[in-house]
Amino acid sequence: MEHNESGGTGCPAGQTYLLDNAGKEASARFAALAAIFDPGTIRHLEERGLTSGWHCLEVGGGGGSIAAWLAARVGSTGRVLVTDIDPRFLESLQVTNLEVRRHNIVNDALPEAAFDLVHSRLVLLHLPERERALARMVAALKPGGWLVDEEFDSSIDLVSSANPGEVYSKTYVAMARTMDSRGVDRRFGRRLFGRLRAHGFVDVAAEGRTFMWHSGSPGVSLLRSNYEQLRSAMIDAGYITEREFNEDLAGLDDPGFMMPSPILWTVWGRRP
Repeated sequence: MEHNESGGTGCPAGQTYLLDNAGKEASARFAALAAIFDPGTIRHLEERGLTSGWHCLEVGGGGGSIAAWLAARVGSTGRVLVTDIDPRFLESLQVTNLEVRRHNIVNDALPEAAFDLVHSRLVLLHLPERERALARMVAALKPGGWLVDEEFDSSIDLVSSANPGEVYSKTYVAMARTMDSRGVDRRFGRRLFGRLRAHGFVDVAAEGRTFMWHSGSPGVSLLRSNYEQLRSAMIDAGYITEREFNEDLAGLDDPGFMMPSPILWTVWGRRP
């Protein structure tokens, strides 16, 4: 594994990324994300024809599960560059055809027209400068190369329910308000199809995936880690009280708990 650093926080001056990799909850979050979403991500990457010898870019590698899979898939004749603003969870990927780079997708340069595949998951929605970041990802593709991006649409009805026990807790609503206040675009997944068309991509298509999260599932593990990491931000902003937070956290262990997940939109297209 090669290791290259090019600094940058990826956040506006004076702000920190809400779900910072330095948080003690990050490892649990990455494990849950991999359990929930990796099977679908891998299916979509395979369907794009990914094979040995490809050069791939993974933007915002997080816990590294997809970067490691890419490196194994492209083999010794392929290369994978995986970037993150905080690559602490990627540094253990001791793979000869994989380079880890500390990198700010908004401000730091990337090789242009260098990759057969560029992939990212749950990165752009967090960036106020998401259009600039997307343009950099587009420019990094070879002509004919595939972009596969996966982003949430969490702008769902937070009031009504279809099942007894199905709830959007006060803490979930507070988390949404906190993200809105930090410039997160919670509908960006739904916008992606149009954004790739606007960049002139061909063979653009999309799929939305959603799940019913219930007590004991990886989805509830993800909720728990996000709630705990955002606890101070939500309470300090006055979006929720400490008592309400503790009640909702305990409610995740209720055998009857259930809630639909946000929609994860996977959108793909080829650069002409």
